[in-house]
Amino acid sequence: MSVATAVARALGVAVGASHPIGGGDVGEGWRLELADGRTVYAKTRAGAPPGIFTAEAAGLRWLGAAAALPVPEVLAVADGPDDDPPVLVLPWIQSGRHHGDEEAFGRGLAVLHRVGAASYGFSGNGFIGPLPLDNRTTATWAAFLWERRIEPSLRMAVDAGAIDLDDAEIVSELEDQLDDLVGPPEPIARLHGDLWSGNVLWADDGGPWLIDPSAYGGRREVDLAMLALFGGLGPTVFAAYQESWPLADGFEDRVALYQLYPLLVHAVLFGGGYGKRAVAAADHYR
Repeated sequence: MSVATAVARALGVAVGASHPIGGGDVGEGWRLELADGRTVYAKTRAGAPPGIFTAEAAGLRWLGAAAALPVPEVLAVADGPDDDPPVLVLPWIQSGRHHGDEEAFGRGLAVLHRVGAASYGFSGNGFIGPLPLDNRTTATWAAFLWERRIEPSLRMAVDAGAIDLDDAEIVSELEDQLDDLVGPPEPIARLHGDLWSGNVLWADDGGPWLIDPSAYGGRREVDLAMLALFGGLGPTVFAAYQESWPLADGFEDRVALYQLYPLLVHAVLFGGGYGKRAVAAADHYR
């Protein structure tokens, strides 16, 4: 079945022209013109892990419910065992060429985080890129960070040959220190969970949109550390965030801790120097 046919079946609307627009780690993107005049974006992937688009749709809806930053409405998701290919259908958002209102993004991100979550984790398991995530809640943030994020990613990185056993031991030493390292108690934040600059879409009017989440409840410094890790956004974002909701004292020394998990994920997916960077982040706290 073609992508156009899958989208038509999911929406109950005929599809006219369809145009591939590339893709990322999770799927390939398509721009499709519908018979009712709408233009939509569809994400698909042959052989996608079961439930990957359903999880993304749940995250988009949860972030959108916060009414903090614009998030694409989920028009349809077809991700079951009989859906071939699986698809996630969203409105088409015309992007601009350059970054837009970074101050609005910083303020909106603070609002999103403040809306909060009922517990650490999420109502269902999810994915980071194509990798599965266990989102079951834990009693403490330190336990969630280790049991649901760092330790499983470390194990996958070792299995992939991206980190050797000696270096893995350096990361493992963090487990007993996490209660002291994670920072002072804070309200549980509503996180995007995969917040690098590529997952902020700047519309042609300059407004920021959140896309491709790996959403869950956690500490807000997770999102900010990932933004800093991969760059692409200026200091205006962080200044606006700080003005809206100042970070707890000592946050600068926790940046490496909260960059450890995305570095481990990148070590699993891409190898290269990410394993060494992850070990260096852990070694900062020895």
